[in-house]
Amino acid sequence: MSEERYYQPKDSKDAMRYIERLFNRYKDAPITQALVDYNHNLAASLRDDIATAAVNEGAPNRHDTALSMANEMDRWARVRAAGQPYHGRLRHFRFEGEAASLRFKANQLKNHQTGSLRTTRH
Repeated sequence: MSEERYYQPKDSKDAMRYIERLFNRYKDAPITQALVDYNHNLAASLRDDIATAAVNEGAPNRHDTALSMANEMDRWARVRAAGQPYHGRLRHFRFEGEAASLRFKANQLKNHQTGSLRTTRH
């Protein structure tokens, strides 16, 4: 029963994706001591377990990425503890600011036209 309760990642990359998803869920939540402790535990597992697993899997660049991801999570805790909002999220295991995401505008047709083109002859 207890094995079903905890997430078992397949490899270090899967674990990093899971932690990234968790972080992006709670990053805007009101800061509490329990949330800071939870963040600290996730960052510690990135530094210890996941970074070591990445080296054992033969992915040294994933080791460095896990460490930088843990450092970014520590920066989140410092920013939020200072009472500042955290403008951004983790995407592809790196910090991405709010301005970095592309925004698209929908092309709306006016006067409910079907969008047919009118051609002219010269």
